[in-house]
Amino acid sequence: MNEKPTKRKGSRAKLRDYFLLNTGKVLNSGTLRYIAGTSEWGRRVRELRNEEGMNIVTHNDRSDLKPGEYLLVDINPIPSFERAISKETRAMVLDRDGFTCQMCGAAAGEAHPYDHGRKTRLHIGHIIDKSMGGTDEPANLRAICSVCNEGASNLTLDRPQAIKLLAQIRRAPTQDQLEILKWIIQKFPNQSINFLSSITLVGGLEQ
Repeated sequence: MNEKPTKRKGSRAKLRDYFLLNTGKVLNSGTLRYIAGTSEWGRRVRELRNEEGMNIVTHNDRSDLKPGEYLLVDINPIPSFERAISKETRAMVLDRDGFTCQMCGAAAGEAHPYDHGRKTRLHIGHIIDKSMGGTDEPANLRAICSVCNEGASNLTLDRPQAIKLLAQIRRAPTQDQLEILKWIIQKFPNQSINFLSSITLVGGLEQ
């Protein structure tokens, strides 16, 4: 009598089970690679986090973790705000927001201004939380970093008005003003060239 062959577990399922068995424990990349049995283990971990909502954090999320360390915080799923949003919408919101956190201004990949021990990692969050009636429409979405997201639950933050920003810039030291100018030119290179050209043209006409 032939026995029905048992279905082998995939690498994602192996990692899921291992994380659940080691909830609250720091796991290293070498161990996870061994458990998954594939060089694609990193992608499987991202799928567990982004698609299944497992609350897996790394050094990008917590300064007490080292590069290559992973931790399943608890078995409670992370909010579905990012998992429910399409890749196209996510890309559009990040591009619209200049790949910077809309709460603290930190840029993706740079050392976080409030926690120099970790790089800025951006997520997509709601301006008005879904629990308060917010939607997944792009107008209600914003780029937000891990640091701000940790303290932004059910928090609505209005964008600062230009008049208030200008007041702060005018009060800033010259070196800080030059840094702001440099950032604006890098963010809007074409518009900056056109603006500077128009100033040069007007100056020439006035002479």
